[in-house]
Amino acid sequence: MTTLDLNSGAGAAVPDEVDLIDLPVTGAIPQDLNGVLLRNGPNPLRGRFKGNDVLDWWPEDAMLHAISLHDGHATGYRNRWARTKRWADVYNPDASPTLLDTNPNVNVLFHAGEILALSEGGPPLAMTAELETLGATRCHPGLANGMTAHPKIDPETGELMSFRADWKKPFLRYAVTDASGMPGVDIEIEMSSPSMMHDMAITATRSIFLDLNVGYDFSMLSRGYRMPLRWRDDHQARLGIMPRHGGELRWFDIAPCFIQHVLNAYDADEATVVLDAIRYPRYFRLADGGSTFETAPLGIPWRYVIDLDNGTVAERQIADIHIELPRINEGRTGRPYRFFYAAEQPTNTEFRGVVRYDLESGSLQRYSVPEGDQNSEPVFVARPGASVEDDGWLLVCVYRQATDTSDLVILDGKNIDNAPIATVHLPRRIPAGFHGAWLPNDYQVAAPS
Repeated sequence: MTTLDLNSGAGAAVPDEVDLIDLPVTGAIPQDLNGVLLRNGPNPLRGRFKGNDVLDWWPEDAMLHAISLHDGHATGYRNRWARTKRWADVYNPDASPTLLDTNPNVNVLFHAGEILALSEGGPPLAMTAELETLGATRCHPGLANGMTAHPKIDPETGELMSFRADWKKPFLRYAVTDASGMPGVDIEIEMSSPSMMHDMAITATRSIFLDLNVGYDFSMLSRGYRMPLRWRDDHQARLGIMPRHGGELRWFDIAPCFIQHVLNAYDADEATVVLDAIRYPRYFRLADGGSTFETAPLGIPWRYVIDLDNGTVAERQIADIHIELPRINEGRTGRPYRFFYAAEQPTNTEFRGVVRYDLESGSLQRYSVPEGDQNSEPVFVARPGASVEDDGWLLVCVYRQATDTSDLVILDGKNIDNAPIATVHLPRRIPAGFHGAWLPNDYQVAAPS
């Protein structure tokens, strides 16, 4: 597998926590773009990554970043390590027994009045918008034992659909949490073996699970791998579709592949489900007698059309682009949609550039990032009161190699190939990370229980 240089450039850890105010801006921040951009990702507590591939990057310690925008100003930036048992073991051993044993370095969720930092299957960690750790979730009791980092919120009902994939039985559980955070559905899904499930999809009526070709091989731990994941040639890739609130789970075979992230899904009609995702024809395939990984192909947007009456799946490539970290207007989650945004991936070792793809016309827009610089996942923020799907802004953190700093670039969601609307300049870098969320200023935090 192509290796990364995790300890220099865009991926390198930052050694401290800071609070900055009144950040310089080029251009004009929209007056109605008021809130906080939250970013999450791995940042080793001891300052350096232990190796140079994604299995050294993925499991490192959670650090969150927040950039605040208000009334046309970039009012502040701060970063904090998540206060977990891992953090206490390094900085405050006496506090270790009282803190959660989790590593929420993947995503950020706001639901039922609670901000949660999410890990790959571990317990969610409640946070404030100022990145202070609150501890175990107070508003989501059904998720306290662990959940995926990629749950889905229905934009109309407020329900939260999630799963927990585990290497030990039960290999998969599915949950539906209502808009107030209370548990509803909690179902064990029978699996013959554990799969590496990172994401899921929903429609207005169904949930979709990904049982694909990457799974667990615990013999890899004795060979020096930090995470025991590998490609399985002998595993049948399949999609599982279940009515949202329980019922018959149906599996549909598909060609061998791995999907890290979905774009969206929707019910085309009563008997047809459409799933769009970033597909890899192989991933984590061992080479050289198992001592290393093959270099994986780059991800491509792919469409699966599932015919529920005939039990068939039609598969096709959507566009000839290499992308990852896709986002949509989340008001269209589980519904027919037209646009998606994503980080472009020219090589296996960089995210560089942003794309906007129009599924209706097939047209593509690009925001180009200079060679040497890299960017994060783009986060779409709808304009308040907008009635058009792409009426809003795209927020992208861009690492600048020449200065070893980061910018927050604000793009027009309808025309990302135009010059940025505004650029917020930070005097330091935000390391390459995973996912983020926009928290508008009018969010309502749940009262303490």
